[in-house]
Amino acid sequence: MKCLICKQAETYPGVTTVTLERGGLTLVVKKVPAQVCPNCGEAYADENATSQLLETAGEMARIGTLVDVRQYMPPETMPQYPVKSLN
Repeated sequence: MKCLICKQAETYPGVTTVTLERGGLTLVVKKVPAQVCPNCGEAYADENATSQLLETAGEMARIGTLVDVRQYMPPETMPQYPVKSLN
C-alpha cells in the first residue's frame, strides 16, 4: 500500500512498537506486525494485532493495571492457562 502520510513510497511488512495511553493507563507493545514506510517510517499495525492490542488494553483497564510493557505475541502462540472458577 502507498503510505498515507508521505504519499511517496510503498510500505513493506515489518514490525513496530505501539504505545496506547488512556487516562492513567499506558501499554507499550514491541514487535507488533505492521506495514512500514521506508521513506518516512510511518507504521500501520496489522488489523488483527490492533484488535488484540485494544482487547489487552481493555483488560488492563478492567483489572487496574497502570503501566505494562510487553512483546507482541500472536494469539495462536499465547499460552493457554486454565481458568479457575471463583464459585
